[in-house]
Amino acid sequence: MKVIVALIAAFALTACATAHQTASGPPTVTPVPGSPAPPQARLYADCIAQAAANNSFDRESNWIRFRCSGAQAQAFYDGLGGYSASIHSEMHADNRTYRFTQRLEHNPSGIDGCWRDDAGGSYGCTVVLNVGEFLAQ
Repeated sequence: MKVIVALIAAFALTACATAHQTASGPPTVTPVPGSPAPPQARLYADCIAQAAANNSFDRESNWIRFRCSGAQAQAFYDGLGGYSASIHSEMHADNRTYRFTQRLEHNPSGIDGCWRDDAGGSYGCTVVLNVGEFLAQ
């Protein structure tokens, strides 16, 4: 379980990292080799796929927010359990339990997270993709 928590942390940090890194020499269009995605990457992919299929996404600033529900959201919510507890990013509000991939400073803008309705057991998640200035065009 600790390995999964560490992988979730690494994936979350990688997703937030900038693609523009200082390099010597002229630019190249050759991508840096990747490594196999950890299991929790499937949680992101499944949520985004469901949101895209259901046209359940919107825009906030330069972010696209994908929203999923049901089994995909429950799997993501459950997957965040240990990690969210370890970084103290689980919160209770509005008759819901929220789990985020980062600790909230002010509000959930720009942060991936899921919730469970404490009364009915329904689930939902928001996955945020920072696409930059292209979205503003």
